[in-house]
Amino acid sequence: MTPAPTPAANQAAKPAPQTAAQPAAKPAPNPASPQVYFIWPYDGTVINGGKFWLRMGLRNMGVAPKGADVPNTGHHHVLIDTELPSMTEPIPNDRNHLHFGAGETEARIELPPGTHTLQLLLGDKDHVPHKPPVVSKKITITVR
Repeated sequence: MTPAPTPAANQAAKPAPQTAAQPAAKPAPNPASPQVYFIWPYDGTVINGGKFWLRMGLRNMGVAPKGADVPNTGHHHVLIDTELPSMTEPIPNDRNHLHFGAGETEARIELPPGTHTLQLLLGDKDHVPHKPPVVSKKITITVR
């Protein structure tokens, strides 16, 4: 006489039933919102001579030059030794607000000796900050 199969053996031998009512897997939502950040210099960097390469990064959006009406894109603005400007008007264009309207992601800049703050703000095709604004944390560098 052969022994009767155990319930576990019966379950292993049978494939799980599939029904049309099972919901399809949903794609995961985008885990991160857009971020603009400094690749270089780092917070706390000491720069000798005043001239240096500034390198800017952007995640979850694209870089496009001013005037380019492309969804989910913008261009970099560097704020030097200043606070954030109005979020509803074009970003000023002066020695404290550098525009990179050609879509640059790096630039050679020069600062006088001393301690300086730098912050990135992404602008749209018309140099207006996005809603919500895409802004980096403020970093501090020292020029000798």
